[in-house]
Amino acid sequence: MANNQRTALVTGGAGFIGSHLVDALVARGDSVAVIDDMSTGKSGYLNPAAELYGMDIGDDDVSNVMKAVRPDVVFHVAAQISVSVSAREPKFDAETNILGSLNILDAMNAAGAPKMVFVSTGGAMYGEPETLPAPETLPARPAAPYGASKLAVENYLPVYKMLRGIDYSIIRPANVYGPRQDPHGEAGVVAIFTRAMLAGQPVRIFGDGTDERDYVYVEDVVDALIRASNCPGTGPYNIGSGFGTSVNDIASRLAGLTGYSGEPERLPPRPGDLRRISLDASLAKKDLGWSPTTSLNDGLRQTVDWFRSEMSARA
Repeated sequence: MANNQRTALVTGGAGFIGSHLVDALVARGDSVAVIDDMSTGKSGYLNPAAELYGMDIGDDDVSNVMKAVRPDVVFHVAAQISVSVSAREPKFDAETNILGSLNILDAMNAAGAPKMVFVSTGGAMYGEPETLPAPETLPARPAAPYGASKLAVENYLPVYKMLRGIDYSIIRPANVYGPRQDPHGEAGVVAIFTRAMLAGQPVRIFGDGTDERDYVYVEDVVDALIRASNCPGTGPYNIGSGFGTSVNDIASRLAGLTGYSGEPERLPPRPGDLRRISLDASLAKKDLGWSPTTSLNDGLRQTVDWFRSEMSARA
């Protein structure tokens, strides 16, 4: 199908990952609709070429939107993304991430929408893995309700394929960072540190700063999502760099990019924080032809440049 003939629907399309995805879909000629309740999304991030339907993914009207749009592919990005919120309010997390996802799937079934690309989690799926980088063959051991809710939807997808004929691909991103990120979710440390450093405010590190995460740039994640939409493979597909970077290292790199000279404040470690995680993305390379193209230094530089411009515009 030619690019300009495809219709895509993006849930959460005014948010961090979703807005970058919408930009890429519009750039390749797709017709794009967005469902977003704007609770965390921002109108300034939404591509003007996309049609916005302002509603929650759990709303009954989602079915009417799906029938009106009749998408060729649904990118399900919208979610409750805060691990700490999920731990405090697991029912709220489940209502959004599980019941909201089932509402989208039921609406797809009613409208005859053929495929979902589901944004799951890699950073919160494997717990403290015995093997690093972690492959998809490791057992899923979420340590927070957020990961458990994402895993639940992963388990529903093959059932919906069997009973309703809806195809799917599952993407498990590592810690996504980049322009437009809010300081929430799994990888908020880059946004938090960048904003604090540019504002000359204290930077706080929990624990000794040796905890490692796998950081992947948002545009590389978008590339994986689009590739998955054109691929018959179901996954799940890990999307990450394959190596861990410590919080101390991230703080040091960002200090160099922002000119920050302060010493980080050291706070007690937070219960439940993982010590080390990195993802083996070799299956995505094999099936999707995907590998990350943005180095950590380049990605951090682009992120700092964006935040600097954004904060200057507001000053």
